[in-house]
Amino acid sequence: MNMKMAVPVMIWLLFVGGGIFALEKYSSSPGLQGSIPAEWPAGSRLQRVAGTPTLVMMSHPRCPCTRASLTELDVLLSQYRERLTAHVLFIQPKGMPYEWTKTDLWRTAAGIKGVHVLVDADAMESDRFAGQTSGHVLLYKAEGQLEFSGGITGARGHIGDNLGLQRILAILRGVAVDRSDSPVFGCPLHAADDPIPGAS
Repeated sequence: MNMKMAVPVMIWLLFVGGGIFALEKYSSSPGLQGSIPAEWPAGSRLQRVAGTPTLVMMSHPRCPCTRASLTELDVLLSQYRERLTAHVLFIQPKGMPYEWTKTDLWRTAAGIKGVHVLVDADAMESDRFAGQTSGHVLLYKAEGQLEFSGGITGARGHIGDNLGLQRILAILRGVAVDRSDSPVFGCPLHAADDPIPGAS
């Protein structure tokens, strides 16, 4: 290869390598987590069933990373559907119409048996639970104490074995866990528009 061809090829390789590195870094970078209430918020309007743990997933309706979280939620509920009350909240930011939330992600969540899918107008419920990242899952005991807070994927958009899902399943089985949290991999929950252009 002569020098005239080698220079453009090397530039192209550096460009591709840099892109792959940036993508990998983005995929493995967790989102923010707020200070989650240790007790079920008194003002919450979400339904709880006496004697049953309650799970809440806070979601942005246009976050592509959340599709994997919903897939993992379906896995979880396939084992504990009858022994768990599960809510998936899709935020409706101020100024956005109700229909703005009705994306393909909404339809995916609505297709999961046993899940209560709700529009979270002005993110009021998500704010009560201090949610900051789409895909954040909370598990509260039947008595109202927080048992788990975190994500249930191993990276952004990643489907497969991950510590968050393992820990929730262990908690529901009554098995001791090494810790009761995990990173959340998703888009900012309070993004006023599509977190990633074209994601809806």
